[in-house]
Amino acid sequence: MARLKHKAGPPPAAADKSENRRRLNMERSAYFSRREAAKVLKLVLQGDAKKRSVGTIKSLVYSPSVRNKKGTFALVCQTLKYLQIIQEVLNAAEVLNSKWKKQDELVYIVTYDILFGQVSSSAIGDAEKYLMRRQEALQSALARLLVKKKVKKVEDLIALYEIPDISIPRHVRVNTLKMDVDTALLELKKQFQVQKDDLVPDLLILPPGSDLHDHPLIKDGSIFMQGKASSMVAAALAPKPGWEVGKVLDACSAPGNKTVHLAALMRGEGKVIACELNEERVKRLKETIRLSGASNIKVVHGDFLDLNPEDPQFSKVRAILLDPSCSGSGTASARLDHLLPSSAPGQGADFASTERLNKLAAFQRKALAHALSFPEVERVVYSTCSVNQVENEDVVKSVLPLAASNGFQLETPFPKWHRRGLPVIEGAECLIRTDPKEDKEGFFIALFSRSSSNQQEAPNGTGRDATEASKRQRNYAVPHLNLFKTWTHAQRMWRNNSKHIHSHCHCC
Repeated sequence: MARLKHKAGPPPAAADKSENRRRLNMERSAYFSRREAAKVLKLVLQGDAKKRSVGTIKSLVYSPSVRNKKGTFALVCQTLKYLQIIQEVLNAAEVLNSKWKKQDELVYIVTYDILFGQVSSSAIGDAEKYLMRRQEALQSALARLLVKKKVKKVEDLIALYEIPDISIPRHVRVNTLKMDVDTALLELKKQFQVQKDDLVPDLLILPPGSDLHDHPLIKDGSIFMQGKASSMVAAALAPKPGWEVGKVLDACSAPGNKTVHLAALMRGEGKVIACELNEERVKRLKETIRLSGASNIKVVHGDFLDLNPEDPQFSKVRAILLDPSCSGSGTASARLDHLLPSSAPGQGADFASTERLNKLAAFQRKALAHALSFPEVERVVYSTCSVNQVENEDVVKSVLPLAASNGFQLETPFPKWHRRGLPVIEGAECLIRTDPKEDKEGFFIALFSRSSSNQQEAPNGTGRDATEASKRQRNYAVPHLNLFKTWTHAQRMWRNNSKHIHSHCHCC
């Protein structure tokens, strides 16, 4: 009888060596993910403490410098969810020396992995080795916390602190400079359930939680992850590809999603001027532009309020998108602000601060009045990701007399949209609102428009004389709006002292 031949496997020593190599590679990958997560977490916590965020959690993770986006995003979010527990455990365990107290964010990340994730005993990083040697003290402190909170299991303790996940559909905007909508739809359907949005033509809807971090279409800039309400802003401005003379200005442009959307709507023709004050955000803006492939965008690193409407490079601007700094109250959930320490029970949300809202509104009024002062502008969109009346209807109401004197009127974008402005001003039915609960984002959009005839014909005459008369009337009625001739030294000092409110609030 012939003997059955068994297929020979690798020698035990070779198998062990292969397994050790696999474990080492996994640990090395985890090591780098923790460092990337610590850098992001540091920026998030610093921005939350100072109320001057450089970017949202998502935008920071999606930056080009982060390689393992999926792992980094998960670590940052999970660490933030359990941050209060981690801090209480570290304080109770008293295991940190002066060196590690200066590296809080990395310590938080590693402690999360030790208590709730996975860190092997062969960890290769100094922080991992240091804290693993003190694992018993950390576990003991966690056990004492269980007793203190009168719960029996770690899961019950987590439930006391854990903030529930918020389910939001994933929206992606097709970058029509690189790919048409139908092609993108077919590509995404290979992995996801996808449908077209019924309002914004280049927007697609995917199920909540759809993971697109490493999708080729994201990496090559064919699609951008952008919420529906955010995508409505540039579409409401509706710049015309056929404009042969003139430009479009994005007044507060970083991180650049709306900027490149404008370029796509213009089919790469004409000129888009992207203005951004913050130096770090200029870098992010330029990266977004590079990824989009847009060649008709010029970046201006400076304050929109310092742009002279009479300057030849701006005097021919025909449309302005003004999405200024705001409280961000409408997109707190989409930005994952509910994970931030300032949103913890008893802390009070920053957007509820009356003093800050008044400062923001003052800046918003100045910026909108400035946008309406450009001599050739035909369309101005004012938008915020705020639900507060003081930043929305009140700002629009404050500039209506100036707008009317310059020939502007409120126009109704997206006539089929059902949610409109609060009935506190004339023309509220022209305004757009989206609701954080019903629409998953809280945005506000106002569109001002004027025809060439309105631009030339004014109450005091016609043509050039009317334009000059309108300028004189504006300067006489509201002298503080003549930003280049009548600002006092005190006003400039106020702006210098309050420039922190220019930090743009969202990544939409």
